[in-house]
Amino acid sequence: MLRAGERAYGYAKACGIIGKSFVGKRILNLSGVSRLSDLDRLIFPQTRGDLPERELLVDLEARIIQRSVRQILTLMNAFITPPNLLVRLIRSYEYGDMKTALNALAAGAAKSPGFTDIGRFRRVAFEAYPDVEAMVKGTEFEGLLKDIRALKRGGLQDTVALQIKIDTLYYTALWEDLHALGRKERRTIEKILGEEIALRNAVWALRLRIYYDLSPEDIREKLIALESKKFLAPAEASLSMALDTRADWLGWKYASLLNPEKPNEHWKADPRYLQNAASEYLYRLVRMSFRHWPFSMNSIFCFIKLKQFEESLLTSVAEGLGMGMSIQDVFTLLEVAS
Repeated sequence: MLRAGERAYGYAKACGIIGKSFVGKRILNLSGVSRLSDLDRLIFPQTRGDLPERELLVDLEARIIQRSVRQILTLMNAFITPPNLLVRLIRSYEYGDMKTALNALAAGAAKSPGFTDIGRFRRVAFEAYPDVEAMVKGTEFEGLLKDIRALKRGGLQDTVALQIKIDTLYYTALWEDLHALGRKERRTIEKILGEEIALRNAVWALRLRIYYDLSPEDIREKLIALESKKFLAPAEASLSMALDTRADWLGWKYASLLNPEKPNEHWKADPRYLQNAASEYLYRLVRMSFRHWPFSMNSIFCFIKLKQFEESLLTSVAEGLGMGMSIQDVFTLLEVAS
């Protein structure tokens, strides 16, 4: 548990970092960029790179992620013994990198796709790639070795099932870490995390229906199921709704996050729109909660989430600019509003 002095320092440090981040009104600072080099100078004013635009994207995205992780670690490393919940949050990068490594393995890549350095909180030995057994030894991923071996033998047609298992592993552990905290410490976090899991299930259900044409029974087996059915309810309810009739979705819990109908255009549910709208909804919930309980685990949890939302926004903007989109079109696609 964090000491009173650590809480006070953590909150003050978090406020200072957030005040200089691209969240809230500072998102509008992005509206003036039209090229990747503009975005690079805005985020990293002290850096003067000379890469051509076509090579800048990968380099810029990597530096954006490193910047986010570095700022989170600045706070985390100030705590003598960070609570497991916060450690699990920073290790979300490791879970993501694990999925990337397995995708590379399935594609037969001999070279490691790389990983995000989270310092003392890293557990997976990514440098051992492609020896997955050595990579995951002593970690929670050891329980997935049977599935990973099947993947290496071509036993799985794609990595979707394994990705879902990794997500389930992450959220199950995160939920357990949360409930190791006192009730007052976890009340705001529990609401945010509960919404995140329910929305993750809803997006997965829609993606699996549209992109993989799976049956409702197969989809139910691939959802994140914790001890509460409420995390499954919206996704399960959506399985009986017509994909091409928006009126059929009226009354659904997240109906407001679905893509709107357009004149003279046949409507069809869009998983990408739902995912972007869900991210914006969660961002607003976290931002509103950040200062609600200062000097608490709630505020530090929200700080880490805000930095990760900012990272996702900046990398998405970089990708959009790299494809020749205007910043306004990127904002519209991402459902971004300050």
